[in-house]
Amino acid sequence: MNAPAATLDVRTVRVPLGDRAYDVLIGPGLLGRAAALIGERLGSARCAIVTDENVASFHLATLEAALKADGRHVGSIILPPGEKTKSFRILEPLSERLLELGLERGDLVVALGGGVIGDLAGFAASILRRGVRFVQIPTSLLAQVDSSVGGKTGIDTPQGKNLIGAFHQPGLVLADTDTLQTLPERELRAGYAEVAKYGLLGDAPFFSWLDQNHRDVLALKPEPLTRAVETSVRAKAGVVSRDETEQGERALLNLGHTFGHAYEAFCGYSDRLLHGEAIAIGMCQAFRFSEALGVCSEADAPTRVAAHFAAVGLPTRIADIPGDKPDIETLMKLMAQDKKVRQGKLTFILAHRIGEAFVARDISGDDTRAFLASEYGA
Repeated sequence: MNAPAATLDVRTVRVPLGDRAYDVLIGPGLLGRAAALIGERLGSARCAIVTDENVASFHLATLEAALKADGRHVGSIILPPGEKTKSFRILEPLSERLLELGLERGDLVVALGGGVIGDLAGFAASILRRGVRFVQIPTSLLAQVDSSVGGKTGIDTPQGKNLIGAFHQPGLVLADTDTLQTLPERELRAGYAEVAKYGLLGDAPFFSWLDQNHRDVLALKPEPLTRAVETSVRAKAGVVSRDETEQGERALLNLGHTFGHAYEAFCGYSDRLLHGEAIAIGMCQAFRFSEALGVCSEADAPTRVAAHFAAVGLPTRIADIPGDKPDIETLMKLMAQDKKVRQGKLTFILAHRIGEAFVARDISGDDTRAFLASEYGA
């Protein structure tokens, strides 16, 4: 991997939400500047850091030093790593610990980590004293391009992913691209799935650019990496500003997620199948399902999408899930817990072509079962 690119310009993306608008800063070296950047935008608030054991070993000391030097640090809470941390079992002691640190309404919860920590710490902030501010410092590619932006916070339950939560916007997002240097390659590839998603759902030229440059992005070459993150964040910021609470357009950001979340739940939210891996399968299936339903007018789109993810090293079919595979009825039950279900009917994000996704709320159970049967027979 490349050395940190300290001279690369920091990019700023504004998420325009009226009096709750905030900046997403993207670039190297932001962790050590966190105190100054927070102070410029959020004033003299005290900060409690929430992180996990893996991230703490690489990045906590840098952030603590920056906050302590500015007199802001009130404590750090280190949690176990992994998706299972997003649970009531962890939320309760985390909330109590934040109160024990004396965090007040004007103070800040600082989420240092990937999507799990961002979602959990953000949810804790949303319910602490009926709502305190928080800052996202995402350290995974997935979190930098997706979960840290937009205010979705929450936890998982046995019934499904993110079914308990709240919309609670951060006050600032610091996407320090240097932190990606410490990511395992598998985690980096999994996060890349969410980068490609923005091209697939609404930006065909970006997907074509990724087709040519995904190796440089995954090699963490500074300019391609920053471009990929910035383009993704700008796309999400635009959608969030138009549909903050997912009443319409924001559902497009769930391309591949109806299938993917079901696979994650089946695998117990474990390392057996990472979020981005599940979503890669789900996005490939969304295009194949679109083709099967006759709504995809770009004949080679499903093949192009699957070939792209295969080139990246991501799974593209149910058969690629390690170990036992879910049967069709198990999948149907898991998909029925999806947050987009309306009056018991499944909602899918389908596509007319690469770069043109749409929300489909009228897909029958019979059509879904028939498609899944074809997937098992492939």
